Amino acid sequence: MPSNSSTAERGMSRKELLGLPASIPLEVGNRALRIGRTTGYALARRGEYPCKVLRLGNCYRVVTADLLRVLDVQPDA
Repeated sequence: MPSNSSTAERGMSRKELLGLPASIPLEVGNRALRIGRTTGYALARRGEYPCKVLRLGNCYRVVTADLLRVLDVQPDA
């Protein structure tokens, strides 16, 4: 498995982004935003993540629609 920093650097393609479900694990949001794991969790804990995050028990989920808005990715018309 690649290290966290290389995963964050890789990012995600537009096609991958548009294929995401309604909410995604924080790690996937981190990858899309090119944020490292530690930084992503710290931002989520402080309520400073760049898009809407849901806390479900011990899990953080990123709202995909908000992630796409932040990244300015729009589906084809």
